[in-house]
Amino acid sequence: MKDLPLDQVRTLLAAVDEGTFDAAAALLHVTPSAVSQRIKALEHRIGRVLLLRTRPIRLTESGEVIVRFARQLAQLEHDAGIELGLPDTGQPTSLPIAVSADATNVWLIPAMVRATERMPINLELIREDEGHTIELLHEGLVMAAVSSVAEPVQGCLVRSLGRMRYFGMASPAFHAHWLAGRPLAETLPQVPVLEFDRKDVVQDNFVRAVGGTPSTSTIRHYVPATDAFRQAAIHGLGWGTIPEQQAEEDRAAGLLVNLAPDTHLDVPMYWHQWKLDSPALAVLAEAIEAAARDVLYQ
Repeated sequence: MKDLPLDQVRTLLAAVDEGTFDAAAALLHVTPSAVSQRIKALEHRIGRVLLLRTRPIRLTESGEVIVRFARQLAQLEHDAGIELGLPDTGQPTSLPIAVSADATNVWLIPAMVRATERMPINLELIREDEGHTIELLHEGLVMAAVSSVAEPVQGCLVRSLGRMRYFGMASPAFHAHWLAGRPLAETLPQVPVLEFDRKDVVQDNFVRAVGGTPSTSTIRHYVPATDAFRQAAIHGLGWGTIPEQQAEEDRAAGLLVNLAPDTHLDVPMYWHQWKLDSPALAVLAEAIEAAARDVLYQ
């Protein structure tokens, strides 16, 4: 890595973060042609294709390696500059973090507030299913991730945060029409179901937890926003799993029915971060672990 021209490495990172050569050029105050030439020169030096020239551009596996190096280098440079008191390093540290929508909505925000109160940090939250957030870490697109996957990414640390609890919920009208008076394990797989996106497996896992088989329903609604998902359940579009805190509030208000009060689904949460001696990452990790202890099941 020591022989890689750093201006070319930084240009590759800018192109990935901005999504196009034009946007990267504007950020770096050069022409799009200069961005293209730098990346081509880097590819020629390494002897591998680093980018697929799509919109937005996409990394190859070799590109992911270089981008991880570039992002780590940028963070180390920034932290060293602050410690040395060098000019132009007083800007807040930028930390891109991969998180799930449910974790963000239920318990992560207070942790982020704590971290930003301790030191200036610019947080960029990138939403992804909790089972896939570490893919963004592996690609070098984020510096840390909250994930349901325990296995660490190479070059990263992983810590257990606890378990996030979900209950199967539906509106009273939906329950009366589709489920009342019928065996839940047999009926639940056949009725309209809500899913966050096509990667969402939580509903199928809940059906298994009540003794059924994965959903065979031909009606599956994809609602990729936490509050909209709840509203879809409240209005009877389908049934779905909802985090305990929200589920209890909606049940107490008479908006939703708990389909199986004695059955819940626990999703493990892990904190993954690069092995960097970065004060900003350390502060954020400490705040997130503290918030997890307050909210998640240990």
